[in-house]
Amino acid sequence: MDKLERLGKEYTDHKVFGQLSDLADFYNSLAHTTMRFMSQGTKATLNLDTYVFSSVKGTLDSIKELLSNGRINDSYALLRKYYDSTIINIYTNLYLNNHFNIDNFIVEHIDNWRKGTASIPEYRIISKYIKDSDKLKPITDLLSKDKLYKGVRDRCNDHTHYNYYYNLLLNDNEICLPNRVRELDIFSTDLTAVFVQHFAYLFYLNDHYMMSTDYIDSLDIGITPEEDSQYWVSLFVQNAFDNWIKPNRPDIANEIKSKTTMHLE
Repeated sequence: MDKLERLGKEYTDHKVFGQLSDLADFYNSLAHTTMRFMSQGTKATLNLDTYVFSSVKGTLDSIKELLSNGRINDSYALLRKYYDSTIINIYTNLYLNNHFNIDNFIVEHIDNWRKGTASIPEYRIISKYIKDSDKLKPITDLLSKDKLYKGVRDRCNDHTHYNYYYNLLLNDNEICLPNRVRELDIFSTDLTAVFVQHFAYLFYLNDHYMMSTDYIDSLDIGITPEEDSQYWVSLFVQNAFDNWIKPNRPDIANEIKSKTTMHLE
């Protein structure tokens, strides 16, 4: 019996694989569109987030490859890495937003991290910094209304640290486990939760990241941009909003729309 037969068609055709492809494409597109925005407060030539997003895409590609080989336990270790990278991304953007000004043109705390001369604070500290932010409070309140994210973190940690023997078994694609597909269902839900949190915080803080290229493209070729085109939203952002935010967290979707000046439908 080969690997695909052991895993079963229900496993190999699971929706999580399409989800991972969609999210990887989203971050790939976001890496390209944010490249044109300068990271104020650092000496970075390109936007600091460009390579963050391309790195996240790589992590999602790796998760897909691991899951396709039946390595659910290893995949959770990378899901935790994805989770951490999104929190670091929000922390660095929030910190720059809070500290960049005419008298503090280079925010050394973040620029030193970029240069590799200082490390980022530990997860507990940066997570608290985000949760204590008044700027992000409306989103934080919605994300914190239940224990969903604690559950996601706990599962990631349980798999990373082998807290349960069963987690070991989920990394062995040679044995037939009756609940393997159910574990994929849980993984898909956890993956969605991490993406929703990142999308919500990122675009609530930096809604200009939603901007389509139409306005800049017009200026580049020397024509007058269409009226209000600076508020148009990139199609891939709108699609992600429609496919992942609205169905899963309409409360967060409404909060983002209520704050932004971008034409998010």
